[in-house]
Amino acid sequence: MDIYTKTGDRGKTSLYDSTRLFKDDIRVESYGTIDELISFIGLAKNYVSDEETYKILEDIQNKLFTVTTNLATKEKSKIKFFIEEEDVEKLEKIVDIYMGKLKSPTGFIIPGTNRKSAYIHVARTICRRGERRIITLAKNEEVDPLLVKYVNRLSDALYAIGRFLEEDEIKVSY
Repeated sequence: MDIYTKTGDRGKTSLYDSTRLFKDDIRVESYGTIDELISFIGLAKNYVSDEETYKILEDIQNKLFTVTTNLATKEKSKIKFFIEEEDVEKLEKIVDIYMGKLKSPTGFIIPGTNRKSAYIHVARTICRRGERRIITLAKNEEVDPLLVKYVNRLSDALYAIGRFLEEDEIKVSY
């Protein structure tokens, strides 16, 4: 199977529904940023030692493919899978579990006292950028509000996991 099609050589790409857009279109930018997030979470997983967190991150990666599919499809009737309220609630439970494991988390910390927490915090910032791109898209086109809600809650979950994985809590001093 050839992975090069040469159809993008003039700066355009095809969405899942065959719509052609320029590669710098906000829709392409939004699902491309989520794709970057999926990959970075994959990198972060390699440094997580506990099976539960690894599985959570893998489940998030899988769910993010639903996000990218929705973002990469203009024709809504061609979307087969959707983010549901239960997906958001699952992330909220993850936040509650990981924040509950911390000893009185208050204030800002310097992220990255080890590789596993550092990679999770970078994933969190990519997630926030993805959220901003999706919001920009939603200003111009119809976007499922649950996508925005899911990605917003995901950044909270990544923060909670990253903070839990810190070996030390180095408080920010202004």
